[in-house]
Amino acid sequence: MCGRYASSRRPEDLVEEFEIAEVRVDAPLPADYNVAPTKPVYAVVERPPSQESAEPPERQLRVLTWGLVPSWAKDSRIGSRLINARKETVAQKPAYRRAFAARRCLLPADGYYEWYPTSQLTRSGKPVKQPFFIRRRDHGVLAMAGLYEIWRDPELPEDDPGRFRWTCTVLTTDAPDELGRIHDRMPLLVEPEQWGAWLDPRHPGDPALLDLLVPAAPGLLEAYPVGQRVNNVRNNGPELLEPVPVEDS
Repeated sequence: MCGRYASSRRPEDLVEEFEIAEVRVDAPLPADYNVAPTKPVYAVVERPPSQESAEPPERQLRVLTWGLVPSWAKDSRIGSRLINARKETVAQKPAYRRAFAARRCLLPADGYYEWYPTSQLTRSGKPVKQPFFIRRRDHGVLAMAGLYEIWRDPELPEDDPGRFRWTCTVLTTDAPDELGRIHDRMPLLVEPEQWGAWLDPRHPGDPALLDLLVPAAPGLLEAYPVGQRVNNVRNNGPELLEPVPVEDS
């Protein structure tokens, strides 16, 4: 799965990296080295310039909330449970299939965290989990495959600008051997040459779209142990990414 990641790029960095045509960000997000579910995150989407526009979709940078709320949900609390969508079932699951059909996105990340159970035990007898940070070996941005939804809050009046909530989820797949020893799942990554096809809402949500998404190429990613401070979502800062020695990995 992917339950925590780091995102420190500025909007202007993402505009250049993803060839963004329109920035729909009211205020830049601070660098976040401990992104957790329900937090605001940057997302790259392709949408028409306006609802009434007949023009082709343009590539936009937006801020979404991590934790997808399907359009049919009665309230937003379901979002905290829908942070990941499995590649194997995303086209069929009721919570995801509408978004997969027309609302696909990219979620930029510096890297993501996973926890590996060591041979050390806690006082309760459970394995101590060692956090690892996983990133591109060249330190480039990861483009995680995602889906997004626009949910209307029925409790808010028509004229309330906050009545529509934009939320997202991260697609996951089996981790390759070199990463599977840490965790058996990982985010699906989209390579630059596939960004356009993945984002284009005019492409039907055919399961063949998933053929665009393949596990990271061997040697693309690196993983290293980091300190236990990342376990607490209140902790933040670039120091969370500093490697630490471990006795058992």
